[in-house]
Amino acid sequence: MNHKLSLSRRSVVRAALSAAALSAAAPLFAQSRPRQLRIGFQKFNTLNILKGTGKLEKALAPAGVQVEWKEFAGGSQVAEALTVGAIDVGHAADAIGIFQQASGKGLHYLAAESPYPGGLGLLVPRASAIQSVRDLKGRKIAIGRGYNIQYALIRALESAGLGWTDIEPVYLVTAADHIAAYQSGRVDAVGLWDPFLASAQLGTDSRLLFDGKGYTTNRTYHFALPATAQAQEANLRVLFSELKSANQWANSNPRPLVDLLAPQLGVDPKVLALATERRQYGLVALSPEIAADQQRLGDAFASLKLIPAPVQVGDLFSKLSLV
Repeated sequence: MNHKLSLSRRSVVRAALSAAALSAAAPLFAQSRPRQLRIGFQKFNTLNILKGTGKLEKALAPAGVQVEWKEFAGGSQVAEALTVGAIDVGHAADAIGIFQQASGKGLHYLAAESPYPGGLGLLVPRASAIQSVRDLKGRKIAIGRGYNIQYALIRALESAGLGWTDIEPVYLVTAADHIAAYQSGRVDAVGLWDPFLASAQLGTDSRLLFDGKGYTTNRTYHFALPATAQAQEANLRVLFSELKSANQWANSNPRPLVDLLAPQLGVDPKVLALATERRQYGLVALSPEIAADQQRLGDAFASLKLIPAPVQVGDLFSKLSLV
């Protein structure tokens, strides 16, 4: 009788220990997929569209994943936030990708967006004597260091037989600072990007001296630290799948797109309409052709000593197939 009772007790203890082990293991398994995806974004980009639809939250809800959106003034701030772990994934312009690599931030390229050369340009006052790129010689130009418009300006100057040292760059950070310097007369020209370019075109008495066509593809890239990308791989696949769907919708619905983004961004619908009509939305996988295009940008920055040493862009193209 006591022997049977002893066996029974041992069985209960074994069962309890097994249950405890399973209970302890369950949270570990559940935590294998991050339960939060923190996304860094800027005004007027494909992530804005997805944010406005709320579809990413719905797509990730069954896996218990929450989405947190964090807005930044520019790509430099996005890159810094990625580096310190404040966000998990974020987008920035092509030139930012070169500068972050040169500074050793170690961010990996995850995916690319469709070319958008009309989305950046250089403005001059309508009454300015500057009629061509050649006339920029000796002029002060408000520009962002490491911004996509800087590369377009480099290429434009080269096409006119000028070099970077032929102008006087005035490096600024935010679009607001660029426009303030331009309107105050502190600079002779200003390099901007949409939607701020469109806003300045409609809101100031200016001429577009040139845009990115023929000078740059002006791609936006999605970045993450490699360890973060690996940990977030499942969530990133959902993000990019939903982003592709949002882009397809945007291309087919320009007017509803403006209605969606205007209140979200606090931007005049007329400004968004101008910016939208010159853009084709899309998300594409990284490729050797894209790497070569981005490498030309890196080589240009290196030759002008804008970065401390040459970079090999392909070294930071993620091997994860996310798109």
